[in-house]
Amino acid sequence: MAKITKGKAKTTGTTKKPAAAKPAPAVTKKTATAVKVTVKGKTTMKVAPPVQKAKPAPQVQKAAPAPAAAAPVAAPVAKKPEKLDFTTGDFVVYPAHGVGYVEGVETTTIAGMEITLYTICFEKDRMRLKLPISKVKSSGLRKLSSKDRLKDALATLQGRSQTRRVMWSRRAQEYEAKINSGDPVAIAEVLRDLRKDTDESEQSYSERQIYQAALERLAREVAAIEKIDEKKAAEKLEAVLSNVA
Repeated sequence: MAKITKGKAKTTGTTKKPAAAKPAPAVTKKTATAVKVTVKGKTTMKVAPPVQKAKPAPQVQKAAPAPAAAAPVAAPVAKKPEKLDFTTGDFVVYPAHGVGYVEGVETTTIAGMEITLYTICFEKDRMRLKLPISKVKSSGLRKLSSKDRLKDALATLQGRSQTRRVMWSRRAQEYEAKINSGDPVAIAEVLRDLRKDTDESEQSYSERQIYQAALERLAREVAAIEKIDEKKAAEKLEAVLSNVA
């Protein structure tokens, strides 16, 4: 019902609420969207262009590292044959045992390594010694003395005694060291200093023991050099000693 007032008329009544707008459809990739546009009271539909997602930037692939060059395989080095100073049947002198002979040469494997050995037989001592070729020099193994060296030993026997005035225990050690050196001249010095001037009763037991050891050691080498019996070689040495004034 209208109500008339002075001035402008005012209309009252029930006003319909405008219908709620429907939600716009979800935007999807490459899909057009219709949008309502109201201009001056007129509503029109406008189609919006499809929304396109930005393409991701292409990933730059790292170049794979070049494979490392394989180390060149060294060609196996042929092992040089070891030099043999002695052959089977040779007479040799080992300082600690005197004269022996090479019974054979053999190769054996020890701890994965091939080692060449001399087998040396000492008949007098009833023993065999196996010595690596690489240890020949350090061990003092040598060939028989030359004839000139033997002459020097015989000349030493003819010299005068040079006994030092020190305690016997000290002298005994020096004599044993000379015998074990394997040097024929050094062994001759022991015989010269311990020669028997009168009879054996004047020598102590230890002196006779050392004298006999030196005589046997030098006699074996003389026998091997001159190819005579060891007993004859010992007699020859004592003859030289007894002829000294």
